[in-house]
Amino acid sequence: MTLALQPIADPSAPLARRNPVAKLAAALLFSLPLISTLDPLTPAIALAVELAVVPLFGVRWSTLVKRAWPLLIGAFGLLVTMVLFAAERTGPLLLDLGPFDVTTGVLMAALGLILRLFAVAVPGVLVFATTDPTDLADALVQNAKAPARFAIGALAAFRLLPLLGAEWQMLTLARRARGIDAGRNPIAVLRLFVSTAFALLVGALRRGGRLAVAMDARGFDSGLPRTYARKQVFRTADTALVIAAVALSAATLGCTIALGLFRPII
Repeated sequence: MTLALQPIADPSAPLARRNPVAKLAAALLFSLPLISTLDPLTPAIALAVELAVVPLFGVRWSTLVKRAWPLLIGAFGLLVTMVLFAAERTGPLLLDLGPFDVTTGVLMAALGLILRLFAVAVPGVLVFATTDPTDLADALVQNAKAPARFAIGALAAFRLLPLLGAEWQMLTLARRARGIDAGRNPIAVLRLFVSTAFALLVGALRRGGRLAVAMDARGFDSGLPRTYARKQVFRTADTALVIAAVALSAATLGCTIALGLFRPII
């Protein structure tokens, strides 16, 4: 269990070197309309646009797949959930699974949710794959006027996340050295997973408490004006990125409406 959170893009790429707040705002504004409709066309167009701009972020396709592979697990979970618990089973019957009828309506609804999952998640993956956490915290404080306590606290938590993977591995090896092994028993595997996760949670809470006390002792919550080692400038190109995200989002939604496939969520 490892967590790779450092930027892995070419820093000289056109969109990779944009202001972190601009990239975050563009990702949010582009993804926002996707939650307003249930049709599969809107997220499909949005996903195509996102994949088209991946080279502009300086991210390799193989690297994007490595970062986004957990989405496949989420997609499979959505498909199973829709097959088992879909309220409306319209359309021709494709597969009869006893009490669960797999119809074209169920599969279209599942496809819309899966595409929406990818279309909403990929911008976030691109933003964090091309942004240094320290630059993001600095930009939030300087450009977005976020409270320094929140931004620096979030940065500290983000920096500590890779330790969770190392600590999980250490707990697993320590228990194995003491002869605690689940073997092939699925119930024992689940029980061991829960106990290890609880031990990891306790350790994370203790470390977080110590870090909070240490940060307060060093004056991070003093309320005095702070200086910045790295100045974050919001340039014209950053504004253009945000405007382009809004325009592309409106065009995506407008295309679906023009084709008569728009299905509002409310």
